[in-house]
Amino acid sequence: MRQREVAALLLAVVLVLPVLRGAERLVVATAFLLEFAHPPARTLTALTAAPLETARALPGVAADGFTARRLGTATPLVLVPGFAPEGKNDGRVREAARLFARAGFDVTVPTIPGLTTGRLRPDDTAPVVSALLRSERPTVVVAVSVGSGPALLAAADPRVRDRVALVVALGGYASASELVRFYLTGDYRFGAEAGHRRHDPALVNAFVAANADLLAPSASLGELFEALSPLRVARDVRARLVLIHGRDDPLVPFTESLRLAAARPEATSVVLLDSLGHIGSPDARPDWRAVARLWRIAYRLVQLG
Repeated sequence: MRQREVAALLLAVVLVLPVLRGAERLVVATAFLLEFAHPPARTLTALTAAPLETARALPGVAADGFTARRLGTATPLVLVPGFAPEGKNDGRVREAARLFARAGFDVTVPTIPGLTTGRLRPDDTAPVVSALLRSERPTVVVAVSVGSGPALLAAADPRVRDRVALVVALGGYASASELVRFYLTGDYRFGAEAGHRRHDPALVNAFVAANADLLAPSASLGELFEALSPLRVARDVRARLVLIHGRDDPLVPFTESLRLAAARPEATSVVLLDSLGHIGSPDARPDWRAVARLWRIAYRLVQLG
């Protein structure tokens, strides 16, 4: 499974329905879901106009905006990608942003400098905070994989936490030290859940190269891990949290979503799937059972909203 291939599909299921109304809600949500499950179908693309794409002026941040062509005020959404070498210009990130915009969102995609190289640093929170400061309306934050770090840290920031209505993290992490341990040893654990995964050596080498200073003995290393960990600020997040994770996730273990939910159980929903398999892969058929389960969960979330 590749996180960026599946991210938009799963997040769309959770997010599209709440911002639509009546029959339009069902039609657009279904078209959105079908297109991400099977991109060549182009179902939502056929039904909606292409969004406006412009550079978005944020202090000290490279960002683009994707705005729906529709009457009324669109719900603001900040999309925080995971490892994306080209930042806001990453092709998959832009496709996700376009389809969210087609569904009615006003999408902001900032480049997170550290995540263009897979380097985890506390200052990567700043672009997300900047994007949230731009909006005066309650905002949805969507985070993918390690992008959940800066996204959740920003959602807890006193300057902007009251502007965040909902945070959805797909394959996110809670503890930076546990994430590093997973990459180095393949072991993961939280409570009664534990396991081991054999990593691709190239993946481990790339992570180690990008984060060499996180691995060197240092008196301040514990403080840095703490600063990078959403676990530290979980109770400062005032928005509703939706945590989606596959038990077969090779990049971040699903126990990290369990860890985060345990630290902040109030207004937090966890969706664990046994296998995300090949959902969202353009060259394979979708796993419709997983899609159906996500659809039912999303609809319940909408009814509670």
